[in-house]
Amino acid sequence: MRDHGGDLDAAIARHGGAPADWLDLSTGINPRPYPLPTLPARAWGALPTRAEIAALCDAARAAYGTDADIVPLAGAQAAIQIVPHLHPAGRARVLTPTYNEHAATLRAAGWQVEECATLDALRGADLAVVVNPNNPDGRRHPTEALTDLGQSVGLLVVDESFCDAEPTLSLAGRLSADADRIVVQRSFGKFYGLAGLRLGFVLTGGRLADRMRAMGGPWPVSGPAIAIGQTALGDDAWRTETAARLDRDAARLDALCVAAGWSLVGGTSLFRTYETGDAAAARTRLAEGRIWARIFPYSPTWIRLGLPGDEPGWSRLAERLDVR
Repeated sequence: MRDHGGDLDAAIARHGGAPADWLDLSTGINPRPYPLPTLPARAWGALPTRAEIAALCDAARAAYGTDADIVPLAGAQAAIQIVPHLHPAGRARVLTPTYNEHAATLRAAGWQVEECATLDALRGADLAVVVNPNNPDGRRHPTEALTDLGQSVGLLVVDESFCDAEPTLSLAGRLSADADRIVVQRSFGKFYGLAGLRLGFVLTGGRLADRMRAMGGPWPVSGPAIAIGQTALGDDAWRTETAARLDRDAARLDALCVAAGWSLVGGTSLFRTYETGDAAAARTRLAEGRIWARIFPYSPTWIRLGLPGDEPGWSRLAERLDVR
């Protein structure tokens, strides 16, 4: 099933209310987004130039600390859609449970997909996918283990959509411009809280980067995304302060949910996954207070929550969890 968080329409259809009535905790998006800069008129009225796209890539290369080639795309999802077409369809292995679009897009493109529970089980695949840190259980894999894995598969795809707050997990610093067996996917919208901007990046070697650029077309990202992305990626102070705040808020969320009787499965500083005993009942209880959470078709007991963005949101969640 290709179910996702952010499905507030489903919450409203089932439980009523209007979008403004709901506290949507079903995604892992920073609820306090990067402050939007004033955009030049040409960002809206003109096609992006090659120089502007190159400047965005330079900002991403500096922010991620990499020597790899950079391909900007309309979100990490766009990279997930392109990856199955980089090589002829063969045997793919995906470390699961994880974000379901990886396996789904590979299957749709004709790949034979095996879902694996351990990193070692991915070895020998024509294409292997690892999400690091993982969504939804927060499993983490050291860069040494992933680099070693990359030598035993045809192509290793590492989805680092939730890696901004934990840069030491990233393979970015280990990639060079001639890497040809590893593709790293980065999301911009999650950490920067601007998912609607639809901006993400691929870090890889020049040969694969050229193929992905051709598939992405001449204008893979919008003028506003280029301008905002370049500014935000260059703001080291905001990134450092935000990572620290997210860590504090994740610990605060854990304290609330453990006090409510749930136990932590894992997560990142943008979302937390808990063992509830009955996930559907737990989500319904929250939804009756117009709070929407994420549950999973493969686990009857796991629930995932994003972070409230303000004190009224925190109070509302605490009240619904009956934690005073």
